[in-house]
Amino acid sequence: MSSTSPQDGAAPAALAVQERYSPKSICFGCGPANEKGLHIRSFLEGDALVARWRAEPHHQAFPGMLNGGITGALLDCHSNWMAAMHLMKAAGLQQPPCTVTAEFAVKLKRPTPVDGELTIRAHVVESTSDRAVVDATLDANGKVTATCRGIFVAVKEGHPAYHRW
Repeated sequence: MSSTSPQDGAAPAALAVQERYSPKSICFGCGPANEKGLHIRSFLEGDALVARWRAEPHHQAFPGMLNGGITGALLDCHSNWMAAMHLMKAAGLQQPPCTVTAEFAVKLKRPTPVDGELTIRAHVVESTSDRAVVDATLDANGKVTATCRGIFVAVKEGHPAYHRW
């Protein structure tokens, strides 16, 4: 497991938003039930959503550096959860709406080293009742290595992703 949960098998101190609201999700990036997934664990910190994550050797593009596709998956899933949590709070809901990525752009600023903990931070920059624009960063060793902006939309019954995560 690549999340910030203890590597020795001890239970995490608090439930991440993914574990709380979608424990059976098989999403590669954030699904707690995906045995081979990235297991992103995101926590609200004020108006931001923050995750701390550690890469494993098979996440490398070349020795010591994170694969760009993994970078994109980390930013996408984490940003989607930021949108869902924001829309839930804005509408006064008990559960987040099911949100999907409508548009997403990643900028790889520099190679991301895998020698320590990575921090993913996201916040909403604008929203309506059913969508949110989210900006996010990926930090390694105190430096931003990638940024992204995405538009995430709450889907309704009939959409293939409706209540599937």
